[in-house]
Amino acid sequence: MTPRTSLAIGLLSSVVVLATAPFSFAQAPAGLSPSEGTSPPSDPAPEVPPRAIGSNADRVGELLRRGRELVRSRNFSEAVELYQQAATLEPDNARIFSAIGFVQAQQGNFEAAVMAYQQAIALAPNNATFHYALGFSLANQGRYEQAAAAYRRTTELDRNHVDALLALGVVLTRIRDYDGALAAYQRAVALRPREARVYESIGALLIAQERYQDALTYLQRAVTIVPRSGSVHLNLGVALVNTGRVREGMDALKRAAELEPRNGRVLLQIGDIYRAQGNPQEALRFYERATRVEPRLTEAHLELGSFALERQDYMSAILAFRRVLELSPQHAEAHYQLGVALQGRGRTSEARQALEQARALFDQQNNPEGVRKAERKLREMNRS
Repeated sequence: MTPRTSLAIGLLSSVVVLATAPFSFAQAPAGLSPSEGTSPPSDPAPEVPPRAIGSNADRVGELLRRGRELVRSRNFSEAVELYQQAATLEPDNARIFSAIGFVQAQQGNFEAAVMAYQQAIALAPNNATFHYALGFSLANQGRYEQAAAAYRRTTELDRNHVDALLALGVVLTRIRDYDGALAAYQRAVALRPREARVYESIGALLIAQERYQDALTYLQRAVTIVPRSGSVHLNLGVALVNTGRVREGMDALKRAAELEPRNGRVLLQIGDIYRAQGNPQEALRFYERATRVEPRLTEAHLELGSFALERQDYMSAILAFRRVLELSPQHAEAHYQLGVALQGRGRTSEARQALEQARALFDQQNNPEGVRKAERKLREMNRS
């Protein structure tokens, strides 16, 4: 097993395990994981309607004022209702639709956010902020190619939009357009030569390409700028371990854990490296710590299930994989491993159901190797 490669664990986590995490408002897009370093869209709701003319003006102004108060108190559902009323009264006000998009995205309703931002763009096609927010919402749906187009348009309208360049790098990395991602990051470096997240993003990208030595150059630069960044030390540790400098790499990872003791992804990464070194006891300890500090960290539960399977502790494995599926119902590998664990307990009917679900999901996700694996296991069950 090789260490889990990480991409800027602070941003979309959040951006930390090879471009698998979603963009998040807590940390937004910039590397390739939940800690990706760019900023989420800001609240675009106008303080007063820009066109306070006619009989609806007072009503629209009052709706917007109350909507902003609800947003500040994080009462998003009621805020949406008020903004939608305002949009009905003033349907050519782009900023009202943008405000609707912002609030929908805050609630995780990214499809509704996309529709609202598209309406805003139709009314104000040259507003860079609207295109950036559209890209953010599309990225959170996994629609990376469309998100890339929105981010590119943002940078055409505002050549100094560093957040859009970083986010563009993230989504291009997720579709494995590494050259395009690197070009976006290099443009960001030219604009912000002292910004650590740019160097971290490049380092994360190079890790994704397994160019660990090259990654060190950028990550060491990032450390000099932000020496107390847990995500930078995490990525630095990954690069060091993969260049054979294991002791230095572990020191960097432990430093990351000291700086971010509540960051489960740091603990997960350390567990991976202990496991790769053949130290399952320490690996297990860090995986368990990761689930304690971040109970919704699916990768850690998956690793715990894998350990339980190796020990033939099928009941613990079943519990771990079911937890993964509570958090991520479309996780094909978890369905597969659950089937194996259920088979180990002699629960053949349930095992077959889990494996068939795994096969269907592997197929939907264009994973032919996974499909073949699930089919082999089903054939074995039918022969036994």
